[in-house]
Amino acid sequence: MAAADLPAFGAPAAVELVNLLDGLSTSVLWIDAEGIVLHLNEPAEDLLGLGRNQAMGRAARDLFGANPEVERLIALALSSGAQCSRRELQFDRGPVMKRKLVDATVTPFDQPGRPGGAIVEMADVTLHQRINRENALLTQLGGSRAMVRQLAHEIKNPLGGLRGAAQLLERQLGDASLHDYTRVIISEADRLAALVDALLGPGQPPHKESVNIHELVQHVGHLLAGEAPPGVTIERDYDPSLPQLRLDRNQIIQALLNLGRNATQAVGERGRIVLRTRALTNANIGLRRHSVVASIQIEDDGPGVPSALADTIFYPLVTGRDTGTGLGLAVAQDLIGRHDGLIEFDSRPGRTIFNILIPFDANELR
Repeated sequence: MAAADLPAFGAPAAVELVNLLDGLSTSVLWIDAEGIVLHLNEPAEDLLGLGRNQAMGRAARDLFGANPEVERLIALALSSGAQCSRRELQFDRGPVMKRKLVDATVTPFDQPGRPGGAIVEMADVTLHQRINRENALLTQLGGSRAMVRQLAHEIKNPLGGLRGAAQLLERQLGDASLHDYTRVIISEADRLAALVDALLGPGQPPHKESVNIHELVQHVGHLLAGEAPPGVTIERDYDPSLPQLRLDRNQIIQALLNLGRNATQAVGERGRIVLRTRALTNANIGLRRHSVVASIQIEDDGPGVPSALADTIFYPLVTGRDTGTGLGLAVAQDLIGRHDGLIEFDSRPGRTIFNILIPFDANELR
């Protein structure tokens, strides 16, 4: 910003303020009383995805058009003359760039001899929130696994007795027409036993072998294509740089199938599903930091995860569908957890991504 362009409350003071803002690591904008951007620092350029020359002189509402919460916060601070703050606001940077979470603070101040302005400060808390969320998922995984196993064992024991009693009763019944009733009992007992087996999941530790993850993803893609309606397209977006991984082939396929079937049910008769792989460096899974992590994503353009289920979606028996069992995601999370990994998700209407994160073993990176 040239000295001639600085606000009239004093060019030296304005230069000092600009230098101060440029030295901050958080994203900061300086706006006047009309909401016009006078200056923004480099972190703000990165957050907005917009260069300084493109932003200065424009109304802040133009920059935050996709983020009405930030726009309302600025308007409230300017009208009230008081500092206003909001925590963990969703910050949408357009369809190409990833959505972030920010803590936003707007601080009005007076300019002698002219109307006041404000400093808009936005701290990116996406990583902090993600770590907290992943820790909650890991805690949830342990608790739900113990709850499911206890519940399943309590159900399975009497089921065996119920089925055996129905078989004995069928043999004693002289009237063959009554066998239909005993067969209903046996059939329902078998159905409940299968449900309990799904709740218990595979109890054995993973049998790991070196596999090409794209082979497994491709196999799941073929299965989903065979099950999906004709109006559903399945696309692949693979990172060829991913090395071999030591995984339990069957467990990973089952986890991918559970997520993929959820996606096909979400899009209905017509939609788009993307199977994507990436290698992430210096990535966190909970509190543990890994030098390299395999990311396997399943994206769909369905209506998104209901907000009421966002915090409990990986709990067993939690489902948003009338015909759902609520087991698919819980079992998938358990299977990935056996590989020291985690499933996280990001969802909005028209774009939901379930992301499997699996760390590489040290010997896989040699």
